[in-house]
Amino acid sequence: MKRILLWVVGPLTLISLIALLFLYYASYSEGVRAGTVIKLSKKGVVFKTWEGQLSLNSFGAVKSDNQLSEVFEFSVEKGQDSLYHELEEVSLSGERINLYYVERYAILPWRGSTKYFVEKVERSGQIPDNKKRFPVQP
Repeated sequence: MKRILLWVVGPLTLISLIALLFLYYASYSEGVRAGTVIKLSKKGVVFKTWEGQLSLNSFGAVKSDNQLSEVFEFSVEKGQDSLYHELEEVSLSGERINLYYVERYAILPWRGSTKYFVEKVERSGQIPDNKKRFPVQP
């Protein structure tokens, strides 16, 4: 009986482990989105993850009456503190950025709320006129 149990449980455990590793490390696609960061937050009930939204400002490229269709939601992986701080800085300045991301196959709750994970931020230096900071006069 122990031998039969070992022959059934062993392969099932191995297959489950391989599937979990595939979902964790494999990427479905990679890409870049351009826009301005409109939201950054740390959220979650059990697992706290950094989540954000990028306004794509497509100006009619997406045919929809819904403003939310022009918002790209993304996650920042744990240990990427410098990336999060850069995203926070551009969200406060209103600067337009290119957001390089990788899309995973599945959402794992301890990793993030989305399948899209930021890899790199490329700053454009373009700040809207209404958000430019002027030097303080003495």
